[in-house]
Amino acid sequence: MEQEIHFVTGKGGVGKSVIAASLALKKSREGKKVLLVELGDQSFFKDFFELPAVGFQPTQLRDNIFVALWTGEACLQEYARHLIKVESLAKLFFENAVMKAFVNVAPALPELAIMGKITSGPRKHGPPLPFDCLVIDAFATGHFMALLEAPKGMAQAVQFGPMGEQSRSIDACIRNTDLCHYHIVTLPEELPVKEASELLARLQAEFSIQGKLLVNKMLQTPLSKKEMQEAQSEEGDLGKFANYLEHQLDRQTHMWTVAKEKAAHIQAVPLIFETKPWPLVEHIAETLK
Repeated sequence: MEQEIHFVTGKGGVGKSVIAASLALKKSREGKKVLLVELGDQSFFKDFFELPAVGFQPTQLRDNIFVALWTGEACLQEYARHLIKVESLAKLFFENAVMKAFVNVAPALPELAIMGKITSGPRKHGPPLPFDCLVIDAFATGHFMALLEAPKGMAQAVQFGPMGEQSRSIDACIRNTDLCHYHIVTLPEELPVKEASELLARLQAEFSIQGKLLVNKMLQTPLSKKEMQEAQSEEGDLGKFANYLEHQLDRQTHMWTVAKEKAAHIQAVPLIFETKPWPLVEHIAETLK
């Protein structure tokens, strides 16, 4: 079975990490062994799931779900150790001050190392990654595009040799929509929808990728129109709340219409009133298609 890779991104604060965890749970329920990957220096899931630690090596969350935190430097070090084999030489390579400075300032090198690690399974290149599915809780939209553009940029800069070859291989992998799937999370609000729409357009224009738009925290009410009107006619807090609710629903309907015009694939994710992490993730996983 070919490894699936799911990228989850969106404007900061729209709930993409919870959606990523929910997607990981959904995939595990399909019988897949799933690795939920965070990118960067800080782990959201460590605090969210109250874990002792989340590091580069996978930590088990539940049956068939593991979590890991990947930085560009850690991915690059692992890859170098895989190639060099001799630990003392690898240490000499990375503990060299010149090399450390190069890794920190080289344009797009951390992003390229991360993308190389993420796509290593389908490309069959690098240390083994024994999972059926990767769910990447990716960077927010701007940095996410830099992540995707890194292999293409390196391939253009380095036309020959192993680095050019691997960069072209990574770039081909992320454009393969049978392998890689893109989930753009937004809220039914103007700025997040605008940012998500622009990202969808860039994915299509630059990579021929059609991402899926997930409109998170959609208010749902069982009230009929008649019941809403009756509530609005009440004096006091009930009437005020009914008016507020109708205003929010009208605005939400408008933003849903705007979002739907921009996305070929779109899904509403309901607002769920739940504060405990796993029940929240389980509820959302049940709504994902």
